[in-house]
Amino acid sequence: MPNAFNTHNTNPLAQYPQAWERAAKVKLLVLDVDGVLTNGQVWIGADGKESLKAFDIQDGLGIKLLEQCGIPTAIITGRNSKMVIARCEELGIKHVHMGVINKAKALDQVVQSLGLSTSDCAVMGDDWPDLQMMKNAGMRICPAQGHVAVKEFAHLVTSNTGGSSAVREVCDLILKAQSRYEELLNQARK
Repeated sequence: MPNAFNTHNTNPLAQYPQAWERAAKVKLLVLDVDGVLTNGQVWIGADGKESLKAFDIQDGLGIKLLEQCGIPTAIITGRNSKMVIARCEELGIKHVHMGVINKAKALDQVVQSLGLSTSDCAVMGDDWPDLQMMKNAGMRICPAQGHVAVKEFAHLVTSNTGGSSAVREVCDLILKAQSRYEELLNQARK
């Protein structure tokens, strides 16, 4: 079944065969924002404040599909952004931690509130500030454009880049590894 994961020309599971087994055990998806849910660019307006973030619509549907299957998503990011709050409200993401310096501590708070452990989590980050929260995760994921140190630490590097369906790629993998993907796809076709 792992061969059905990716419709792109490259299959990341060929390089990261343990990713399928790890995805089958995920109970919580934890995401950084900039470079994961966005392409990492920060647009600063004339007022000196962040003025724009672009989110991928397919990532949003993937997050909603996971939630539908009982797998919540948490956001842990070092920046504060009204745009992130709005997107999380739209997607129904309840665990949102912004302006976080110690991401590992924030992750511990989230998993404790859900009665989980960090080994139950898939954590997706793209740069050095994410390494500590990724350290004990059951599945460590980096988007294609992430920093080389994070790629080397990851259990999976996605084919897609942050802000360009990398999160959806992960959501689809989790759903397929947990035998939920086809059921959801068949519902969508009705």
